[in-house]
Amino acid sequence: MPEYTKQRGLSLIEVLVVISTSALLIGMLLPSLNTARRQAKRTFCMNNLKQMALAAQTYSAVYDDHYPLAYHTERVNDVRRYLAWDFNTWKDFSEAEPIEHVEPGLLWMGRTIEKIQSCPVFKGPANWLADPHTGYNYNTSYIGRDETVNPVGSARTTDVCSPAQTALFGDGEYTGGANKFMRAPFSNPRDASLSDSFRHAGVQGFRHLHTTNVVFCDGHAYSQRDFYTSTDPAGRDILEQYNQTQDNKIGFLSEDNRLYDLK
Repeated sequence: MPEYTKQRGLSLIEVLVVISTSALLIGMLLPSLNTARRQAKRTFCMNNLKQMALAAQTYSAVYDDHYPLAYHTERVNDVRRYLAWDFNTWKDFSEAEPIEHVEPGLLWMGRTIEKIQSCPVFKGPANWLADPHTGYNYNTSYIGRDETVNPVGSARTTDVCSPAQTALFGDGEYTGGANKFMRAPFSNPRDASLSDSFRHAGVQGFRHLHTTNVVFCDGHAYSQRDFYTSTDPAGRDILEQYNQTQDNKIGFLSEDNRLYDLK
């Protein structure tokens, strides 16, 4: 008759050692996996911004070298339209219960993929009419401008002397959520109508592993780590107080207007 060898099982101590070792390895790997995931989202976000810069170049080719306006309002009879670079919103007030309609904005000339306008990391609220929040903002101080400029009109591509050093779109974020209008830290004739006490609302969110993504007028994008709070004293105090309590910082791209200016 064949002889059978008795198989020895694992002891309780050996099982516990295996479990504890596995737990330790998982604990060591999770931070790396989380960092890799956040890096992937940062890359995805940067690609969105590049697509938006390409759309701006396409728009300028159609509209006599002009970039899209940041925002503009108009009313024809009972229809009120709020035109903006990312979304247009309108209502027909002749209706008994006017419905707010949202459609692709000026940048997209009628067509868009909404996912391109949504940062994969930003989860905060919107603060502009009925628009879907995006987490992105547009250089309103110098490029898009607004309807208060006389004459009304956005900058032209030929106005930008240093395209590689002039911000176009970026990760917008401030204490109140998403603001889609990027502002320079200090006043200039092109957005002098904006109260200095509100400039801090047009800052960037450093939410991608403590960096912020920005794309420039020449189409190149990069992640910036340095942030600045130099602005109107009231706005500076708000930014500094916020940054003292939050892990992800908010701030301007430069300590003055140099990365926003057309010069």
